Amino acid sequence: MDSDNDVQMKEYVKMMTDMIVLCATLALSLFFWVISLTISTYYGTLQPVSPWRWLFSILVPLTLTARALKKRSLDHSGALGALLVGFVLTMANYSFFSSLLAFFITSSRLTRWGGAVKKKIDADYKEGGQRNWVQVFCNGGVPTELALLYMIEVGPGEIPIDFGKQYSASWMCLSLLGALACSTGDTWASEVGPVLSQSQPRLITTWEEVPAGTNGGVTPVGLISSFLGGLTVGAAYFVTQLLFVNDLHLADPQWPIIMYGGVAGLVGSMLDSFLGAHMQYSGFDSNLGKVVSYESATTRRICGKPILDNNAVNLFSSVLIALILPGLAWGLWPR
Repeated sequence: MDSDNDVQMKEYVKMMTDMIVLCATLALSLFFWVISLTISTYYGTLQPVSPWRWLFSILVPLTLTARALKKRSLDHSGALGALLVGFVLTMANYSFFSSLLAFFITSSRLTRWGGAVKKKIDADYKEGGQRNWVQVFCNGGVPTELALLYMIEVGPGEIPIDFGKQYSASWMCLSLLGALACSTGDTWASEVGPVLSQSQPRLITTWEEVPAGTNGGVTPVGLISSFLGGLTVGAAYFVTQLLFVNDLHLADPQWPIIMYGGVAGLVGSMLDSFLGAHMQYSGFDSNLGKVVSYESATTRRICGKPILDNNAVNLFSSVLIALILPGLAWGLWPR
């Protein structure tokens, strides 16, 4: 009987907590809406953001972050970082949000998939793949900064990719998409390749066979996975464009967004591997029987130097993709 009462009490507390969070979120969204309305009235040039956009931008990232924290996809610091990244990207553009969501959901699921195989080859393997704030910002920091620049340029809202009418804003959109696709492609390659690949990885710089888990090692399965990961993010962006952007028929074709995502995922993953082969130390520890990222008396060097860690390599890769790929897209985009 007491156990039934305890269960009912826990359900009641959970229900009340959800109600309090919802009411607080509603109040916060209305507060921000009043502020944006006041500022737009004072300056006369800014468009006020609707209270529904404020509500969506706060409530949805909060719900997803709480769920990720419960499933141990994020630790507490990672949850706070993800909440900030999610809020900024959702407020700026729903297409940004859908791309971020595609990256986060697929990456979280793939990280937990095939754990038994990954545990055998990864010395730093963590059950559930909990991400902290450093990992969150190394993957989401560049998109967050671009989303802020986008809002300064055109304000919150959705626009078509059209270099002729909105050159700088289109450049920012593709730059942000490229950074997210790069992170997704690298994650898919890292999580799918070791589980499904039947061949030994090859070092991207010399094409020599290396042990599984070596920084800079690539496999055909991993490369295909990186392309598919980027393609998924691009498809999420494209579908959101179809749903929320008006007068798409007056703008340049939007379908290349999907292929752009796939290319960004593949090139980003290869760039990450190239940097990892040069700037991350990889050595085989005979005691552990695994590839490690530190030097010791029992470690035989495979490649790389101890200059950057994995988070820094991810950050540099996304920065380079964000800077370079939109310029190439501008030259090849159909008009």
